[in-house]
Amino acid sequence: MTQPFSKLTAIRGMNDSLPGASARWEQLEALVRDWLKAYGYRNMRTPVLEHTRLFTRGIGEVTDIVEKEMYSFTDSLNGESLTMRPEFTAGMVRAAIEHNLLYDRAQRVYNMGPVFRHERPQRGRYRQFHQIDVEALGMTGPDIDAEMIIMVARLWKLLGITDVRLEINSLGQAHERAAHREALIAHLEKHKDVLDEDGLRRMYSNPLRVLDTKNPAMQAMADSAPKLFDFLGDESRTHYEGVCARLDDAGVAYTLNTRMVRGLDYYNLTVFEWITDKLGAQATVCGGGRYDGLIELLGGKPAPAVGFAIGMERLIDLWGQFQPEQTPAECDVYIVHQGDEAQRRAAVLAENLRDTGISVIVHAGAASFKSQFKRADASQAAIAVILAGDELLAGVASVKMLRQSDQANESMQQQVPLNDLVAFLKDKV
Repeated sequence: MTQPFSKLTAIRGMNDSLPGASARWEQLEALVRDWLKAYGYRNMRTPVLEHTRLFTRGIGEVTDIVEKEMYSFTDSLNGESLTMRPEFTAGMVRAAIEHNLLYDRAQRVYNMGPVFRHERPQRGRYRQFHQIDVEALGMTGPDIDAEMIIMVARLWKLLGITDVRLEINSLGQAHERAAHREALIAHLEKHKDVLDEDGLRRMYSNPLRVLDTKNPAMQAMADSAPKLFDFLGDESRTHYEGVCARLDDAGVAYTLNTRMVRGLDYYNLTVFEWITDKLGAQATVCGGGRYDGLIELLGGKPAPAVGFAIGMERLIDLWGQFQPEQTPAECDVYIVHQGDEAQRRAAVLAENLRDTGISVIVHAGAASFKSQFKRADASQAAIAVILAGDELLAGVASVKMLRQSDQANESMQQQVPLNDLVAFLKDKV
C-alpha cells in the first residue's frame, strides 16, 4: 500500500517570497540598479556553486564562515569539493582573474543574488539570504574608498532611511598587522583565564578575531588589548586620513571604531560598517573595505580592490520602517467580458493595449459580472473595460474608473467606441 505523501515545506532558514512581498523586492532592485548606474557600475553574474578551495583560500580557513557556515559537498561525478557561495567577493575576483578583466583598465562591477550560510535562523539572519555586492577592482588610493562609502550614504537618502551610522577603521598593511599580532597574542596569553573556548582556539590562529567577541565576560580584556590602529605607519595613516577628509568634504559623519575587524581575512587598510539600532541584534546593514592582496592570493597579477555588501533582507526590513510598503497594482487595465465572442475580442484588445505599454489582465474563463468586478478591484487596476452584449454589437465598450480618487474629474463609467478605445485608454493610464 502506498504511504501518504507528507506535506513539504521550505528548508529552515530558506524563505519563500510571495507575489505581494516580491513586488517590494523588485522595487528595491530597480532602484539599486539606477543608483549603481549613476556611479558607473556594471552588472556581473557569477555561479552559485564554486570550488570549495576558492573560499578556504580567499576568505580564510579559520573564519567562522569557512569553519562553521559553508554548505559544501563532494561532487559525485568527479569527487571535487564544491560550495554554495557564502559571499560574493571571492567569486567576483575569481571571474575577474579567469577572464582577464583587469588587462587594460580598472572595473566597477556589482552583483545581486542569493548567498548561503548554515547559521541559526533569526530576524535578519537566514541560511539563504540575498546581497547587493559592489566591487571596484584595480583602483588604489583613498578616493575610491571614500566614494564607496559616500555612495552608500546616497542610497540611504534615496530610500528615506535616516537611522544609520557609519563606523570606520584601518587594518593597515601586512607588516603592521604582523607587529600588532605579536603584541595581541602576548596580551591574550596574559588573560587566558577570561578567554572562552572560541577565544582559546583562535588565540594563535586568528587572534584579531578574538577582539570581535560578543561574550560580555571578555569585553574588558578586549577593550584593553593593543589596538591595531596604534601600529599603523605613515603610509597607512595617510590613506586613512585621506578617506576621512573626503567624507568630511561630503558631509558624511563617521566614528572611528578601532575594534572593527570584519569577518573575513582578506581586508587591509579601510574597513567600514553602516549600523542601525532598528533591527535588533543584527545591527550591520552594510559592510566592506579594501582587500588589496586578494587578487594575487587567488592567482591573479597583483592589483588593488575595494568593495562592500548590503544584506537585502535587512535592508528591506529597515526600509519598511521608514517607507511603509504599498501593494502595487497587478495591472493598469482589467478586462471584464461576457460570452465567447466578447472573450475573444478581449484577448485581441489586450494585445493591442500591451503594444502601447499598458499592462492588462483579461479575466480568465467565464464568471458573473459581480465575480469579475470583485477580481478586478482586488487587482488594484485603475480601469475596468467591459465587453458584452448589445454594446459590443454596437461597436462600443464600457470603461469604468475603479480608483475614483485617481480620476476625480472623470465620469465613473462611460461608453467608448471600440475603434477609439486604445487611444482613449492610453491617455487615461
